[in-house]
Amino acid sequence: MATLRDIKNRIKAVQNTQKITKAMKMVA
Repeated sequence: MATLRDIKNRIKAVQNTQKITKAMKMVA
């Protein structure tokens, strides 16, 4: 079972990935 900290870290990682993907699309 994932701890609350693990879940928060995973959400942060996903949000960062989405930001990077969005930025890459804007640049491309």
